[in-house]
Amino acid sequence: MLGACGGHPPDHLGVQDGQLAPCPDSPNCVSSQAKDAEHRVAPLALPGSPQQTKARLIALLDQEPRARLVAQEDRYLRAEFSSRWLRFVDDVEFLIGEQAVEVRSASRLGYSDFGVNRRRIERLRRHLAEPP
Repeated sequence: MLGACGGHPPDHLGVQDGQLAPCPDSPNCVSSQAKDAEHRVAPLALPGSPQQTKARLIALLDQEPRARLVAQEDRYLRAEFSSRWLRFVDDVEFLIGEQAVEVRSASRLGYSDFGVNRRRIERLRRHLAEPP
């Protein structure tokens, strides 16, 4: 259940023409498809086939505190992460390709995330690279 600061999922989430939504101008979003350095993060490496990677991501998300998998399609996953205190919600998306996993992590509310979204993606990157 989302707290008062959870907000509602934006309408633009998901895959459109093979792309995840662009980041807003605010610094509370990172994406592997962003063109600017402020928002850009490298895609995640595939530790196996796309299907194995998807299963591994689902398992990793299940281990993350305050994370909930909310959408699952053939090559797409979306999770909601809520903050410990005010239950602010970040939407994290994964588009699993043949060569890499495109990723986007964005806060629903506020302006700055103090680097939380970038740190989350880098932590998931490290865990994805570890043996299962």
